[in-house]
Amino acid sequence: MANVIEITGKTVEEAIQAAAVKLGVDVSELAVEVLETPSKRLFGLLGETPAKIRATVKIPEPVAETVEPVAEAVEPVAETVEPVAETVEPVAETVEPVVETVEPVAETVEPVAETVGEPELPDHDRIIAAAKNFLQNVFATMDLEVTINVTEENDDTYLLDLVGKNLGVLIGKRGQALDALQYLLNLSVNRATDAKVHFIIDVEGYRRRREDALIKLARGVAERAIKTRRDVRLEPMNRHERKIIHTALQDNDRVETHSSGEEPYRYVIVTPVKRGKR
Repeated sequence: MANVIEITGKTVEEAIQAAAVKLGVDVSELAVEVLETPSKRLFGLLGETPAKIRATVKIPEPVAETVEPVAEAVEPVAETVEPVAETVEPVAETVEPVVETVEPVAETVEPVAETVGEPELPDHDRIIAAAKNFLQNVFATMDLEVTINVTEENDDTYLLDLVGKNLGVLIGKRGQALDALQYLLNLSVNRATDAKVHFIIDVEGYRRRREDALIKLARGVAERAIKTRRDVRLEPMNRHERKIIHTALQDNDRVETHSSGEEPYRYVIVTPVKRGKR
């Protein structure tokens, strides 16, 4: 059975599930490389490009098999010990003081056991470590050197700002690659740590620049809707970007906004308010 497959799907998650079914394994047993994220062709007039991934079945290391022969080699040793006990008996008087010197050694071992048995990292550090490990594995596959700066936004939200060279590939068209990476990161960390946290990934302030551009777009679209007295439909956006549009125009009493369509192609419509309605 093949353990590597390239497969497409409407979304990255759908492609991952399809690969797991085709390979006959659980999703957790796959190493996934996102080759293409779903995007519209020519402004959505000619259909859409599906997501494409390369899925590889993880092969566990056969550690348990190498342990069994060791037990067989140990068994005959016990047989050679028994006759030695007979030679020790006449020397028992000289051995006793030696035992007394051994006892203090056991006392010095106890503190060592305490340091070895220290509890694992606190939840916060464990979650951050899991997120960094996931991303660094992705970057290593892409041959990218990236510094990850972590900021805790609140108790369950973390901002990961990525800094490095040639990171445009992580952003993709209108941030689609960045959104896909962010989705996979949240899915992986929450499953691995049983946590309920949300990571926001940014690349050297891209999301802030994108937010400023969306606010400017929203204001321009509002003016066009008012001038033409017609609804203006924006391109499909993710939930975060749609919220930016709604927030930017919520105080404009000459227009109204609402979302329409199905994910991941949900979009915002800006509607001029008729005179006398407000």
